[in-house]
Amino acid sequence: MGLFDFLWRLLSGANRGGRRPARRPVSSGAARAAGGNTPSAAHSAARRPGAAAADGSAVDSPAGDSAPADHSFVDHLDPAAAAASFSRDVAGRPAAAPAEPGPRRRPVLVPLRYDGHRSGKRQKNAEEVDRLPYRFAQQGVRYGGYLDLSDDADVGRLEQLGLPILHTPEQIAVWLDRPLGQVAWLIHRFSSGYRPENEGEAHYHYRWQRKKSGGWRLIEAPKPILKTVQQQILTDILSQVPVHPAAHGFTAGRSIVTNAAPHAGQQVLVQFDLANFYATVSLSRVVAVFRSLGYCREAAIWLARLTTSAIPQTATFPDQDTHALTPFLPRHLPQGAPTSPALANLSAYSLDVRLTGFAASWGGTYTRYADDITISGSKSLIRALPKFIPLAERIIGQERFVFHRQKRRVVRDCSRQVVTGVVVNSHPNLSRPQYDRLKAILTNCIRHGPSTQNRENHADFAAWLRGHVAHARNLNPQRGLKLQALYDQVDWQR
Repeated sequence: MGLFDFLWRLLSGANRGGRRPARRPVSSGAARAAGGNTPSAAHSAARRPGAAAADGSAVDSPAGDSAPADHSFVDHLDPAAAAASFSRDVAGRPAAAPAEPGPRRRPVLVPLRYDGHRSGKRQKNAEEVDRLPYRFAQQGVRYGGYLDLSDDADVGRLEQLGLPILHTPEQIAVWLDRPLGQVAWLIHRFSSGYRPENEGEAHYHYRWQRKKSGGWRLIEAPKPILKTVQQQILTDILSQVPVHPAAHGFTAGRSIVTNAAPHAGQQVLVQFDLANFYATVSLSRVVAVFRSLGYCREAAIWLARLTTSAIPQTATFPDQDTHALTPFLPRHLPQGAPTSPALANLSAYSLDVRLTGFAASWGGTYTRYADDITISGSKSLIRALPKFIPLAERIIGQERFVFHRQKRRVVRDCSRQVVTGVVVNSHPNLSRPQYDRLKAILTNCIRHGPSTQNRENHADFAAWLRGHVAHARNLNPQRGLKLQALYDQVDWQR
C-alpha cells in the first residue's frame, strides 16, 4: 500500500467517524497543479463522484447535487498536491513540508585559531632600519639593515597578568641578572642554526629511556646554569598564567585524583594517549605562547629559545634506530626541563577548549593529565561512539598533536575503569593490585628489614613508601589506615 493510498484511507475513516469536511471549489490553476491538464487526469476526475473536471468545474455527485468538489479528491490526483493538502496545521495554514532526506554530510570541524583582524590588533610588519636598534638584533634580508622586533608588545596584557615587561635581549639579561653574552650563549646565538655541534657544547644532559609500551624516550635534563634560568622563567612568568580547568597535570592544587574524580560513576570511558607530547611542541608554538601573553616578537623568540632544545648534530641513538631521533630533530620542548610541563599545558589550551565543548555536546566530561586524555559519559555518548571517536581524533590532529592508535581505549562500566591509576567505577578508589603490592612491601619490611625491599634503589625509600601510604589514605581512608599501621611498625634502622 502506497503512502497516498494510506492517506486516502485515513481521511475516509476520519470522515466516517466525524463531521463531513466542508467542500470548496477548486480553481483551474489548482486543477492543473494536480495534474488536471492531462487527459488521464481528467478521465480519473470524471469517474470520481464530486471530483473536479479538467476545466475546473464541479462534477455532479450521484445524488444529483452540484456541490463543490472535495479538496481531498483533487489532491489525490497528484502526489505533490496530496502532500501539500495534508500538510496543514490546526488553523488551516499550510505547514512546512518535511525536508527530503539528502546526502549525509560529515561534520566540518574548524580549528580554533587566533584572528588578529577580528580583535582589531593587526601585527606590524618588521621594518628594516639602518642603525642597530639593540644588541643582537636580527639582520634584514632585503636591504642589509636590521629588524626591530621590540615594538609590538601588549603592555596592558602583561600588566594585567602581572608579568615582567621585557622588550629587548638587554632587558631579559638584566631581569635574569646575567651578562647578555651568557644569555646569548645559552641559546646558541653563536652556533650555526642555533644548534650545538656536539654533546659537550650542549646545555642539556641526554639520556635514552626505554618505554614500557615499546620505543624510546629522550630525557633532556638542563645543566645547572640553564636550569636556574628556566626556573626563574617558570616562577615569574609561566606560573602566573592560569591553565585550562580541564588540565590537571603539573598544576598547583590539582593531581591525578582531581583528574579522575569527574569520571567517577560514568557508564563509559574513552581514553587517548598523545605520542611524544613534549617533542610535538615546536619552537614556533612556544613563541606563540609567549606572544599570546603579550610579549613582543624579540622577547618571545629569546624566551622560547631559552626553554626549548635542539639535539646536537652528533647525537647518538639507541639500538641503531634512526627513527627514534626523528621527533627530536626540530627545536622542541625538552622532557626534563622545569618549564616544559607549563608550556605544554599552555600550548594545548585550544585542544582543551575544543575537546571540552565537544564532549559536553554529547553529555560527556573531558579532562587531561599531561598526555593522557579521558572523556566519559552516559548512554548518549555510548550510542554516538562511532561518530564521536573519529571526530575527537580529527580535533587532536587539527591541533597538531599525534595520538597512539594502539593506546586508544573504550572501557564500559562492566570492567574496571582506571584513570591515571585511580579506579573510578563508583568513586575514586585504590586498585586492589596496588593495595596488595604495597601491603606486601610493608609486611616484608617489618619481617626482613626495609633494606631488602628497596629493589628499585630509591634514594629515600622511607619517603617513597610514606608518599604511597598517604596516596592510599586519600583514595580509601579505611585501607589507608591499615597501611599506615604497618608503616609505623617498620624498623628503619635494620
